[in-house]
Order: sequence, then C-alpha cells, then structure tokens
Amino acid sequence: MHLDEVAKRVRRDVIQMIMHSQSGHPGGALGAAELLSVLYFKTMRHRPEEPNWEGRDQFVLSNGHICSAMYSCLARSGYFNTQELLTFRKINSRLQGHPSRHDLPGVETASGPLGQGLSIANGMALGMRLAGIDRKVYCLVGDGEMQEGQIWEACMTSPQYKLNNLVLIVSWNDIQIDGTVTQVKNLDPLSTKLEAFGWHVLKIDGHDISDIETAFAEADRIKNKPTAIIAKTILGKGVSYMENKSEWHGKAPSIEESLRALKEIGTSEFQADLVAE
Repeated sequence: MHLDEVAKRVRRDVIQMIMHSQSGHPGGALGAAELLSVLYFKTMRHRPEEPNWEGRDQFVLSNGHICSAMYSCLARSGYFNTQELLTFRKINSRLQGHPSRHDLPGVETASGPLGQGLSIANGMALGMRLAGIDRKVYCLVGDGEMQEGQIWEACMTSPQYKLNNLVLIVSWNDIQIDGTVTQVKNLDPLSTKLEAFGWHVLKIDGHDISDIETAFAEADRIKNKPTAIIAKTILGKGVSYMENKSEWHGKAPSIEESLRALKEIGTSEFQADLVAE
C-alpha cells in the first residue's frame, strides 16, 4: 500500500462526502490528505478494533471543520464501515460537521471553536507523562488558527513542561476566509517565534510523503522539548479549480464540479470507492 494512493483515496472521499451532503469544508481537508494519511497509516500506534487501547497515540484535530479528511482515514483504517461516510453532515449522522468524541470511535476530542486543540493536546501529553505512559500526541492546526491568543499560551506551556511526547503540525497554506494569513494577521517568522519559545521546529513540504515521514521520525528522537512541524500545504490540493482559492474554504461543489474534481484526482488502488445507495 503506497501512502500516495491512500492520500488520493482520502481526497476522493472528501469530494464525495461533501457533494452528497452539499455542506462542508473541502479546501483544508484536501490540503491535509498526505499529513493525515501518514499519521493514520504509518506513524501513529492505534488499533481500530480497540479504539480505547491504552497504548495508542492520540490525534487532536484542532481545525475541526476539515474533519471529512479525518473521517476518511478513520473509516479506511477500519474504525467504521466506509459507506457511513456518505452520511456526513446529515441529520442523526455520527459524522457531524465538527467531530464529537461521544459519537464516533477513534475521535479523541470534540473540536469546532478554533484555537483550543493545542491546549487539549498539552493536557493529554502531560497526563501521559504523569502516568508514565509512553505515547505520543499529534495536534493539527491551521495557519489562520495560529492567530488565536490561546494558541500562543499553549505554545508557551508545551516547552515549559518539556513535552517531547507532543508534536504540533501546522498546515501552512496562507489562506483564511478573509484573505491570506499574511494580509490578515502576519505570523512570520513563525519558525523563529516557535524556536524562541523553546520548540524544536521543522519546515517541510506537506504534500511530500517522504518529507512527512522523515519529520515524524525526527520528532520521535527529540528529547526535552516539543516538536512543531510547519507543513507547507495547498488549499484544495489536487483539484485545479479549488487550489489556492479562499472561496473553497467552506463551499460544497456541485455534482458537475465534483465529477470534474474526481477525474482530476484520479482513481486509487486503495480499497473500493464510495457507492451511493
């Protein structure tokens, strides 16, 4: 199983889920496909048949609106039947527009209000240390989300407690609803700021499987400080008319647009496609 094929499958799932619900956030979800594929199918220790396994690593999706990509990874790795993906954002579905840990196996925390995920991940990582448990916490945030004050309080907390079992992943596509991140509230130089706070910082291509794997492996070797991975991504990656277009942050494609997107993404050899009943 090649992880590029898994990422392609995730992108196909995202388009089909949002097309069927006519609601969702395709841009960021498409941009995070490789990051999540490497996490769920290579890096993280987890057992879909035993979601609450004590030895599991934990994933916190702070930018919860891109949950369609996470749902795809959960289903494709075996947490629930893939056909349930087509219930995304529908009445009484377990696949809510923002994830709920009470409804779906494999979801570690609810998310929705931006800026909270890293604080939650800090608590998880510190709890693991106090319990003497050798596990890791991975937290994905959007770059626009990094403008939140709570994020920076959390960024001070992680090095304070030397949380080397915590990995922050920033999906850096430089796009938010109101324009570019640079225009709205510039974060640069982000890597320098995080390093000054006491983080080990890596900058990678968020669509290069090898880059991602290498970064996670390096994070595993770092002692006495947390690791932040700044991953350069493209909003709407894989779909030409969505790429780098802020309007696709939270807009559902029509059937015609979806068919065009699926054609551009291409087929995947990884498991079967979704089939509408």
